[in-house]
Amino acid sequence: MQPERTRLAWRRTTLSAAVAAVLAVKAGLHSGSATGITVCAVCCALWLAFLRVAHDRIRVLASGAPPPPLAARRATAAALCAVAMAACAVVLVV
Repeated sequence: MQPERTRLAWRRTTLSAAVAAVLAVKAGLHSGSATGITVCAVCCALWLAFLRVAHDRIRVLASGAPPPPLAARRATAAALCAVAMAACAVVLVV
């Protein structure tokens, strides 16, 4: 049961990141400035990077075998993507 709950948590987090990216694109394109559009592009790239990490982990968890621990490198990448997306949001709001 634990791998299934973890897999669902990764899916929820990916969905939340997608919503944040869509809202960032909306805010950035609404401003129409070069900075806003650049931040939109960065936010989309960060979302794609997070999606890659999450998809790989979801695939490992869905395999049925006991999953190995998440590698520190991938965990760091996911955390950095989330923090960088938050920084992009701050830039777009302020």
